[in-house]
Amino acid sequence: MPIDIASATAEEAADFQSVRPRLFGIAYRLLGRVADAEDVVQDVWVRWQGADRAQVHDRVAFLVKITTRLALNVAVSARARREVSVDSWLPARISTTEDPTVAAERSADLEQGVLLLLERLSPVERAVFVLREAFDYPFRDIAEALGISEANARQLGRRARMHLAEARHAPVHRVARDRFLRAFLDAAQAGAVARLEQLLAADALPPPGRDRAVA
Repeated sequence: MPIDIASATAEEAADFQSVRPRLFGIAYRLLGRVADAEDVVQDVWVRWQGADRAQVHDRVAFLVKITTRLALNVAVSARARREVSVDSWLPARISTTEDPTVAAERSADLEQGVLLLLERLSPVERAVFVLREAFDYPFRDIAEALGISEANARQLGRRARMHLAEARHAPVHRVARDRFLRAFLDAAQAGAVARLEQLLAADALPPPGRDRAVA
């Protein structure tokens, strides 16, 4: 979809077009479809037009962050789940043989995706979402790993997808983010899924003396 520059000055349009290829590349890597990537870039342009430029210290970083968030939102939407493979943004896509610049960008994209999982999902929602969407666990096995019913696991999966599309920003400690990211990478690249499952289950367990919340 072409960028609508009717309401923008030539300078504004040229400024955005200079970074557009990079934004499109990020969206395309996450979504795997040209049309979806174009839609995301168009949405980024609209948001950029309405942004308070005085508060933006790094234009490129700001636009990259918006693009990554919007693309991930699309990737976990009901429509995208039918059309896009979830592993299009999984750690397995990061190869050590890639061009260093591309690999660094993909690592940054993955780190942003992990941050969204931590910011927007409760520990039990995150466990269900990751095991189901990233590693194709049957809901029966997820329920057993987390000590919940299969019906509750399915409901938590639906809630997780809804919450990922919302602007939730729970505080995330760097230690927790790095621990989760490292376990996620090990599971996807080295097959250490059991360790990730244990980490997710431990985070989802209620504090001593409290029952696990159900959907």
